[in-house]
Amino acid sequence: MSRVRLNGSSILHDGGFPYSATVSPGSLIFTAGISPLDENGAVGASGDVVGQTRICLANLAAVLGEQGATFADVAKLTIYVAERLQADLYVAWEAVAAEFETVPPAMMMGVTVLPYDGQLVEIEAVAAPPHG
Repeated sequence: MSRVRLNGSSILHDGGFPYSATVSPGSLIFTAGISPLDENGAVGASGDVVGQTRICLANLAAVLGEQGATFADVAKLTIYVAERLQADLYVAWEAVAAEFETVPPAMMMGVTVLPYDGQLVEIEAVAAPPHG
């Protein structure tokens, strides 16, 4: 059973997402920024925000899995999108939302650049695995 409880707000606008998460005592996993890199270190899905978001999520699932965690254990997400259009943030958000039963508290941020040539998306997470 997950140690993460997602919380709405009785005061703020109901945007259809949790504003906070409560985690019971135990270990936490803090990931680095997860990039859309393949097994050879190349950026995948060049120029494709949705494709890169999906690769980042697959890579995040792999990192979490190595620690005995799943997306259900994620307490906080930060998604960085290096594009100039607000629509690109929206399509990245939709790709993230499709992978979570309930998206945890998250920050979607438009940025100027990311570390790798051709990189448009990077995702970092905080998770609370059930064994922690």
